Amino acid sequence: MKYVLLYTPADDVLARAPLHFPAHNARIDAFHGRGDILMVGTFGDPVTQGSMAIFPTREAAEEFVAGDPFVLEGVVRSYEIREWNEVLTD
Repeated sequence: MKYVLLYTPADDVLARAPLHFPAHNARIDAFHGRGDILMVGTFGDPVTQGSMAIFPTREAAEEFVAGDPFVLEGVVRSYEIREWNEVLTD
């Protein structure tokens, strides 16, 4: 079981994201460095489709969201954490 975090962007994401991206990216790097985030990225059109990240545990996903500048500063309108049953791995 993995956990997928889905972000829905705020209406003014293009104005807000650049201001908070350095802190958001530092958080991604920190979580990745300790193995608590496996993958992260945007969809084809991040302004309308948002982004997602994959975590090994629900606790890691919840911890990430709780301190993510994109959430705290309103870069994302909403988020959802979903359980994901990974079937095929390397």
